[in-house]
Amino acid sequence: MLLLGSRLIGIPIMGLQTGTKLAQTAYPVIDPANLKIVAYIVEGPLLLEKPSIIRIAEVRELSDIGMIIDSSDDFVGIDDVVQINKLYGLGFKLIGMPVIDELNHKLGKVEDYSVEASSFVIQQLHVKRGLVKSLTDTGLLIHRSQIVEINDHSIIVRTTAKKPEPIMQAEHRTFVNPFKPQSAQPENGVS
Repeated sequence: MLLLGSRLIGIPIMGLQTGTKLAQTAYPVIDPANLKIVAYIVEGPLLLEKPSIIRIAEVRELSDIGMIIDSSDDFVGIDDVVQINKLYGLGFKLIGMPVIDELNHKLGKVEDYSVEASSFVIQQLHVKRGLVKSLTDTGLLIHRSQIVEINDHSIIVRTTAKKPEPIMQAEHRTFVNPFKPQSAQPENGVS
């Protein structure tokens, strides 16, 4: 099932042992190499470390009441998990990133994204068009298979436009119609 990434921000994190709200999600930590959410930075008065995270591996279930985890022991500090600390240090923010095609045409900016609820892999990008394009066009929905590259400045996607091919010069030939009777041509000097 696909969920909007924005719907996973600010949702409660519930403890299975106590049945109460332990914290809430603030924003995701996304691995730009594979567009997978590996953790969420969390907020709440019961947290011992700031910032604290909940790794996706600790989420037992995602339900209509929020994320369900075993207990508050599943929250860890950002420095406790080396790989997540590295990703956090990148400061990668998917929302607001410019999207361009292979021909360097600006398509818009990432407004939201769709996440597969079971794996937390981002499947689609919701791209908001620029002001002029938005008057005649709705937003774009880009599947992860269309992404060619993600760098520090933009997301590059496959273009649907054909690359211009070189124009070949047509040869000028005089064609003679064999079915049209030829008019007699006067010979040089003879009339």
